[in-house]
Amino acid sequence: MQDPSGMMMEVQHYSTKDGPGIRTTAFLVGCNLRCLWCANPESMLSGEKVMHHGNLCRRCGACVAAAAPTGSVTLRADGIRIDRGACTNLDDLVDVCNYDAYERKGETMLASELARRLLRDEAFWFTSGGGVTFSGGECLLQPDFVAATSRILKDHGARVALDTAGLWDIERVDEALDLADLVLYDIKAFDSGIHRACTGAGNERILSNAQALAQREMPMIVRLVVVPGMNDQPDDLRKRIDFVASLGGCVRQVDILKYHRLGVGKYRDLGMDYPLPDTKEPTDEDVAWALDYCRGLGLKSTVGG
Repeated sequence: MQDPSGMMMEVQHYSTKDGPGIRTTAFLVGCNLRCLWCANPESMLSGEKVMHHGNLCRRCGACVAAAAPTGSVTLRADGIRIDRGACTNLDDLVDVCNYDAYERKGETMLASELARRLLRDEAFWFTSGGGVTFSGGECLLQPDFVAATSRILKDHGARVALDTAGLWDIERVDEALDLADLVLYDIKAFDSGIHRACTGAGNERILSNAQALAQREMPMIVRLVVVPGMNDQPDDLRKRIDFVASLGGCVRQVDILKYHRLGVGKYRDLGMDYPLPDTKEPTDEDVAWALDYCRGLGLKSTVGG
């Protein structure tokens, strides 16, 4: 049996927000959307990367000395400053720092290795009705890796979920879908122009793939993120909900997800500007009408953030 490798960001244990029961979530690296509100830029961007956590820095200067040939790391009154374009040995600074202020993100591993790591939690899945969720980034950009890992998990009786934004060739991901018990499906806008402005890509394939999953009676939890000033237009959100209702009984639940700013620190630690610095988080009251609209169409629905 083939044992393909994949690029992992991290494994999160004891998750309760990535499907039913207690779950172990495998975050894969890489995404073909560029959502302006993305809370996981370290998994959105491809390849390995290094984060610098200023709250852990003790300003000892070890990294400054290590980067001295390029002068790309400097110590200022307000902390360390990194010129990432000039720094040629940023990865080395992870091992230079004695205080874990530098953190390497992105790890290549075999499917069998990932499965062994995930199976450490299997006792929690079986007692809670949980399982494993593959997320990202976009997990189905690495379909062979996901499928190979899923096969091992299924041999142990695990239940597998895929958290996806739906922008993929369905024939390419068919095996991974066949091995899944549940799909968490994100629909970020109904109008393709709004979708493109928010994510950098149109949504025609995303909507058609959702319909294809419904035709194969794949159980789905559909997630509708609401971001003020971006995709919160009432008419478009109604159309999103109407579309979900048209998918029929395969939709087990609709999650209205309120935009949050929990990713702001990650952008800072990656040396990136946060794309929505002035966007406010919506309240429960702001999305209450959407929850009522879902329920009026017979859709089981929740509000989360």
